Amino acid sequence: MQTFLTAILRSGARALVAIPIIAMAAPAIAAPKAAQTEKPAEVATRGQREAKDITFGDWQKLCFKAAGAPTLCRTSITGKFPTGQPAVRVDLIEREDAPTARLQLFVPVGMYLQHPAKLSVDQGSPVYIPYSWCLANACIAADVAAPRIVKEMQSGKTLTLEVVDSNLLALTTSVPLAQFAAVHKGAPAKTLEQSADE
Repeated sequence: MQTFLTAILRSGARALVAIPIIAMAAPAIAAPKAAQTEKPAEVATRGQREAKDITFGDWQKLCFKAAGAPTLCRTSITGKFPTGQPAVRVDLIEREDAPTARLQLFVPVGMYLQHPAKLSVDQGSPVYIPYSWCLANACIAADVAAPRIVKEMQSGKTLTLEVVDSNLLALTTSVPLAQFAAVHKGAPAKTLEQSADE
């Protein structure tokens, strides 16, 4: 049974915002490395198809700087359906004082949430990203990014994303990585700053 809750999130400006979410059993509660290194239980899918109707934009790097807080940068790419609706977004989130990065995926609702999203670069070893929570129009899978996957994204050509929908159909899409390394290592396209009012 789905229960609606209100989650209170803290923004860069330290203001409180209420966002309705759908509660679910989140495998993200387990240790972050376990979610990426252990292979999840296999789900017998009823078929597989590639989502070829997704058009990806360019990779972009945005940074956020709140007064007195470490800078947070997000290197992202968004894919859209022909209707203009977002289909998938991939974020690599890094904070200047943190030793690890975070991978975050936004996918449409209707996924089989017990099966984590699967990522692989150029047919390499997969990385599994568990779902964390859902909004009314998207579900978010997020976890600590293994240094290996970040390195592979910098030198790779294609990031393959596979999700399983609620009909147990495996859906895959190919995310281009040609610009990723230059954008990730380069200066941000924009830095948003928030000053503290005292």
